[in-house]
Amino acid sequence: MNNYETVFIVTPVLSDAQVQEVADKFQGVITENGGQIVNREDWGLKKLAYPIQKKTTGFYFLIEFAAEGEIINKLETQYRRDERVIRFLTFKQDKFAVEYSAKRRAKLANKQEE
Repeated sequence: MNNYETVFIVTPVLSDAQVQEVADKFQGVITENGGQIVNREDWGLKKLAYPIQKKTTGFYFLIEFAAEGEIINKLETQYRRDERVIRFLTFKQDKFAVEYSAKRRAKLANKQEE
């Protein structure tokens, strides 16, 4: 199994419940196809670097997961089919990126405990 990280931006015109539904949908796509979720982060509403589909903001989500390579085509097909997703990026993590992600999660967990 390989480690992957996917970030996607959801259109800002949705309610909080609808935004969570979109994130849950893509998390479900990963788990239904044999992937294991390592981490999920909701980065919230952020300003885009440039307008996309006449929108200047979007809800950002990050999902780290472990899966076989075939799942990526299925996941990205679902991103393309869902009109609520305005951008996405999925990439395979090398051993250094996996290490960095683990350190980052530990650091965030320590901040939340304080």
